[in-house]
Amino acid sequence: MGVTAMTTPSNTECANSDAPADIVRRQYLASAAGDLEALRATLSPDVEWTEMAGFPLAGTYRTPEGVTSGVMERLALEWDEWIAHDDTYVADGENVVVLARYTAANKATGKRLGVRVAHHFVVRGGRIVRFEQFVDTALVRDAMTG
Repeated sequence: MGVTAMTTPSNTECANSDAPADIVRRQYLASAAGDLEALRATLSPDVEWTEMAGFPLAGTYRTPEGVTSGVMERLALEWDEWIAHDDTYVADGENVVVLARYTAANKATGKRLGVRVAHHFVVRGGRIVRFEQFVDTALVRDAMTG
């Protein structure tokens, strides 16, 4: 098993592939499009999705519905144009690490956010079973305070 670093998989390459990086890419595409049904389709029924301590939505969410209602829908309430830009993928078997960026504007303060992040996914059986976020939470909180 070797580590593979790659640029973001193309939309066509990942459309029907069960490769872990392609499943993760479909999750990012669905999230950016606001397609929560397609996003839930990438998640295992017993998914564990962990937002980093210090992040406004910190905690672990379970089930595809729990992830979309506890994270994506709540982000949409507080932020305009929240997007996770998936820049670089590093894959090793079922592990996929994505170096990414969040961009958004906070609805309450109007402040813009631009912060680098790393996401660790574990993919088994064609679905994401685990997610862990790493982000500079102070930058996120700064954008949320007047």
